[in-house]
Amino acid sequence: MFTGIVEELGTVIQAGSRLSVACARVLEDLTIGASIAVNGVCLTAVDIRPDGFSADLAPETLDRSNLGDLKAGDRVNLERPLTLSARLSGHIMQGHVDGTAVLESLRSLENGNWELLARIPAALDRYLVFKGSIAIDGISLTIADISNGLLRMAIIPHTYAATNLSSRHTGDRLNIECDMLAKHVEKLLAGISLPTR
Repeated sequence: MFTGIVEELGTVIQAGSRLSVACARVLEDLTIGASIAVNGVCLTAVDIRPDGFSADLAPETLDRSNLGDLKAGDRVNLERPLTLSARLSGHIMQGHVDGTAVLESLRSLENGNWELLARIPAALDRYLVFKGSIAIDGISLTIADISNGLLRMAIIPHTYAATNLSSRHTGDRLNIECDMLAKHVEKLLAGISLPTR
C-alpha cells in the first residue's frame, strides 16, 4: 500500500524491461524483493546499489503505464510502501495503475500554484467524482472538476516542486489509479438484484 506522498525524485539510468533508477532517500531501508512505487506503479526491487535500484517490468506494466515511455535522464516519482506506524497523509493506493491520461495543460496560477488538466479514458470516468481522490503518476491529488472526460486538479507549490510535474509537457501520458473503493462498490452492486415494483 502507498499514500501518494512522493518521497523522492529519481533519475532514470536505464529504461525498458529492466528499469534502473538513481536515487538516495528511498534506499535507506529498501531490500531485494521489496515493493517501491515508480510514477505510482508498484514494482519489485531486484537489484540495489549504493546509488539506486533496478526493477523488472512485465509487458503488462509497459503497456498499461507510462513506464514504457521512459528514457535515460527522465525524472520519476518514488515512494516506499506505507508502514503501519506511518501517518496516512494522502489516500490509500495499491500501485495498480488503471490506465493513462493525457496531459492537456499545466498552467501557472498566482502564488506559485498550478492547474493541471488531463484527458482520461472513457472507461475510467465512472470511478472519478468531484472532490474525490486520484493518483496521477503516484501523486495523491483531489479532483477539482470533471467534465466531458477532462479532469482539473489544483497543484500547490510544494507538490509541483517535490514531484516530476515540472518536467511534464502537453501530450505526455500520466499514470492514473482510481480510488479502489469505487471499483469494489461497483462490483458489489453488480451482484445485487433490486426488487421490482
